[in-house]
Amino acid sequence: MKKTTKTLLAGIVAGVLFLGSNAVSQTGDSMNKKLTIVFVHGLWADGSCWSKVVNPLTDKGYKVISVQNPTTSLEDDVAATKRALDRADGDVVLVGHSWGGSVITEAGADPRVKALVYIAAFAPDKGETAGSLGDSVSPTILPGFIQNASGYLTLSREGVAKGFAADLSPKEQDVVYAVQQPAFEKVFSDVGVNAAWKTKASWYVVASEDNAINPELEKRMAKRANAKTTILKSSHVAMLSKPNEVLNVILDAAKSVSK
Repeated sequence: MKKTTKTLLAGIVAGVLFLGSNAVSQTGDSMNKKLTIVFVHGLWADGSCWSKVVNPLTDKGYKVISVQNPTTSLEDDVAATKRALDRADGDVVLVGHSWGGSVITEAGADPRVKALVYIAAFAPDKGETAGSLGDSVSPTILPGFIQNASGYLTLSREGVAKGFAADLSPKEQDVVYAVQQPAFEKVFSDVGVNAAWKTKASWYVVASEDNAINPELEKRMAKRANAKTTILKSSHVAMLSKPNEVLNVILDAAKSVSK
C-alpha cells in the first residue's frame, strides 16, 4: 500500500513538473517571438532587390517576407502586400523602396503593421500620386531612360547605370536590369485613400545621390511624416549599395516597436 502511494505521488510530482516546464517553454517561445519584416519593392525591380538584408535579419531570428509586386496598379500591389501580411505571424514592420513607399503608405493602415520604413521612397498624402509628387520638384534624369512597350515601362541598361544604380558594380547593374519587372504606366496616377505614416511610427532613408527620386523630395516627405531620418550617400538602390546602413535602420524600427 505504501509502495503504491509513493508511486502515485511520484507520478503526480512528475506530471506537475512536466506541465510546469512545458508552460515555461511555451512562455519563452512566445516571449522570443520576433516581428515579421515585410519588404515591398518598387518599380523596375523585384523581390530580390532585398537580398543583401534578408539573411542578416533571418540570422537574428526575424521572419522575412519579400513581396513580388505585379507593378500594374496601386490596388494590385496593395493586394499582393496584404497577402504577405496574411502570411506573417503577428506584428509587422513594412519596408518599402521607391514606388513601394506608396504601397506601404496604403497597406500600412492594417492594424498588424506597427512601423513603416521608407527607403528612398514615395510617402504620399491622401490625394497625392507618385506622378504629382515627382512633378512638385525638379525632375531627375531617370525619365530619359524609360522605354514604353504597349503601356508597360522598363529601364534601359544605360538607365540602370546612370539613373538607378550608379554606385553598383557593372555586374550588379546587369542583374538589376535583367530582373526588373515592367511597370504599367497608370501606377503614376493611382491615388490611395490612406496615409499610414500619419498614425504609424516611421523611418526614412534618404539617398543623397538619387537620380530617380529627387533627394529634396525625399527629405520633404520624411520631414512631413515625422520620420526618423537617415541620409546615406547612395544611389536610388540604397539597400543594395549600402545594405549594412539600411539594415541598421530596419533593426532600429523593429526594436523600437518591440519595446
